[in-house]
Amino acid sequence: MTTDYQQAREALGTRLRELRLSAPEGRLTGTRLADRLGWPHSKVYKLESGRQTATSDDLRAWANGVGRPDVFDELDARLRGFESHIRSWRRQLAAGHRPVQDNWNLEVNRSKVIYAWEEASVPGMLQTADYARAMFLRYADLHGSVRDTEDAVRVRLQRQAWLYEAGHRLHVLIWEAALHALICSPSVLAAQLDRLAGTVGMDTVELGIVPLCAALKIPPANGFWVLDERLVIAEDWHAEIWLDDADSVATYQRVWRTLSESAVYGADAQRVISRARRPLSAW
Repeated sequence: MTTDYQQAREALGTRLRELRLSAPEGRLTGTRLADRLGWPHSKVYKLESGRQTATSDDLRAWANGVGRPDVFDELDARLRGFESHIRSWRRQLAAGHRPVQDNWNLEVNRSKVIYAWEEASVPGMLQTADYARAMFLRYADLHGSVRDTEDAVRVRLQRQAWLYEAGHRLHVLIWEAALHALICSPSVLAAQLDRLAGTVGMDTVELGIVPLCAALKIPPANGFWVLDERLVIAEDWHAEIWLDDADSVATYQRVWRTLSESAVYGADAQRVISRARRPLSAW
């Protein structure tokens, strides 16, 4: 998907160059356009080559700068097209974590069956408030985003009501490494593992743990969620990736099934959780 994203940036850059070279007043050099817009000269060339993602304000300025304000809507539609799939954290978190959680709640509430894989942390729908709080604080530090932690925690926990509604089913796989990751304090992790153990046997939850010693057919790469076979949400360091084309959804379903072959369930999953919990008993 990163390749698709880069291709979309390059296609937008090609269109920007076409507009610069065919300006109504005559061909504009990149230097002249940059001077007109008050930009560093390098910005024009980075946008045209697809090495920098334009903002909506950039596109409006470009359209006005080349004397074609009428093309702004077209340019902005192109931007929204690839930004709707590659949702950069920089843009998503401009107003804090709560809006991101609100969007997640909307999609989850539209769904009946969800498949999830998490390799580094306990999935949000199974988190305690303290664990979720620690996660939001860590990511706020990483991205330098607004600290709306308590609002974000509250909205994330609201999503868990989905688990108690008839007709819903969460199939979740977690790599054992996530059970040992001290992204929070030991006491918070201990309580989180107790909460996780309590989900084993729930009617709406199928919890599988992939032990560290399990043979793997594929590497345990980034976490993802498949919602009703209509949408995949995958997470990377720079962005959240939303995929709704049939081929991509089918690929992630195949990945999930492959990982599930290495998982343990029921009492065996409980034993793996207990093994991770044991060193935390003093807390």
